[in-house]
Amino acid sequence: MSNRQKFYINGEWVEPSTSETLDVINPATEEPIDAIAMGGAADVDKAVAAAKAAFESYSQTTREERVALLEKIIAAYTARMGEVAQTISDEMGAPMPLANAAQAPAGLGHFMTTLEVLKDYEFEEDIGTSRIVKEPAGVCGFITPWNWPINQIACKVAPALAAGCTMVLKPSEVAPFNAILFAEILDDAGVPPGVFNLVNGDGPTVGAAMASHPDIDMMSFTGSTRAGIEVAKNAAPTVKRVAQELGGKSANIILDDADFETAISRDVFGLCMNSGQSCNAPTRMLVPLARMDEAAAVAKAAAENVKVGDPKEEGTTIGPVVSEVQFDKIQNLIQKGIDEGATLETGGTGRPDGLNRGYYIKPTVFSNVTNEMSIAREEIFGPVLSLIGYEDDDDAVRIANDTVYGLSGYISSGDPEHAKAIARRIRTGNVHLNGAPVDQQAPFGGYKQSGNGREWGVHGFEEFLEIKAIMGYNAAG
Repeated sequence: MSNRQKFYINGEWVEPSTSETLDVINPATEEPIDAIAMGGAADVDKAVAAAKAAFESYSQTTREERVALLEKIIAAYTARMGEVAQTISDEMGAPMPLANAAQAPAGLGHFMTTLEVLKDYEFEEDIGTSRIVKEPAGVCGFITPWNWPINQIACKVAPALAAGCTMVLKPSEVAPFNAILFAEILDDAGVPPGVFNLVNGDGPTVGAAMASHPDIDMMSFTGSTRAGIEVAKNAAPTVKRVAQELGGKSANIILDDADFETAISRDVFGLCMNSGQSCNAPTRMLVPLARMDEAAAVAKAAAENVKVGDPKEEGTTIGPVVSEVQFDKIQNLIQKGIDEGATLETGGTGRPDGLNRGYYIKPTVFSNVTNEMSIAREEIFGPVLSLIGYEDDDDAVRIANDTVYGLSGYISSGDPEHAKAIARRIRTGNVHLNGAPVDQQAPFGGYKQSGNGREWGVHGFEEFLEIKAIMGYNAAG
């Protein structure tokens, strides 16, 4: 039995408590790659007990010991980077250039960023006669998604390890093999037994057992808003800390003074990257109403330049979406866009020409969308763009903020000061000006139903710290 049918608990690969397995499907071929064991509450109990026991000693390690551990993890991760990229491509469909250049390196990047934070972080400060001490939050439970799988694992595990926490991870059962490989990397690096534990399974079983577990002090969840609500409900009776990075429906405001050709072409490509499966994807493109036809022509041409194909074929821009469930959901929402009266500029339902197998989606552009349509309200999680017209800056801001989500915003303008002024009015946790990429040192997270808490950099690190005030610590005499 390979590690894919085992769990990593207390520094060992152990047999699951159940006999249930789940096939993991390659979305490009619709064929099984391999199977994973599906855990139950007993496996969670075992993993949490190991993490709780390990916390006693690991929480007391020094900064220098944790710096050395992160450096060993970085070395072990680097040695298996190609394997990480290949695994992610196989199980969730990322083209190899994206897997090699972004998916696999993203995980390494979080460890490198966290290492620098840890080296200089001030864990103690004095306020008056009191000493303020920042201590590890405790045993953490992590539930992570399939779309940027090792990125989301690493941006939780790296700061938790650096802070002195212990943890149990439940990765997505849709794309779990990268997490198993990640556990092997941590084992190779010498992470102490019980500090990191891995249990595979589904949300209603393993996820719910983790969220409700009395010995887990904090839950960190990335996924849909619907699932995040369930995690919060299950966590509530034990009053544990819950950090959530949830859905998005990000507005991309193309201001009237922007270079339309450059901005729209760039952002259509950005939306389609990873097959549109990014929570911060700029899916609502807001353009001046009087220039809708011009914007639609540029967006159409850009979308038709995106090559959909086998992730292993040279020249492929985007591969399939991750699963049949996602494929069907996206197809239904594209049809809804047509039925509700949006103008289909390119794309539409069905697979792209020449692709009769695999969960491939046509890059799709709708124009003349109103913000009340389903394709403007719901998170599609596919390469589908909605062009929405606005009258003036105030109208653009109103439309951008008219959503239950608040993860990211995008603004393009020929005048940087104009873009900055609009950015301050957008109710989102992130705003990208003129195509600026994500920054792993900056906090990542959302307002409203896009979640709470922050990941990445120093702000993500601080999510895993409790604050203790020791009064009279500096009292005279």
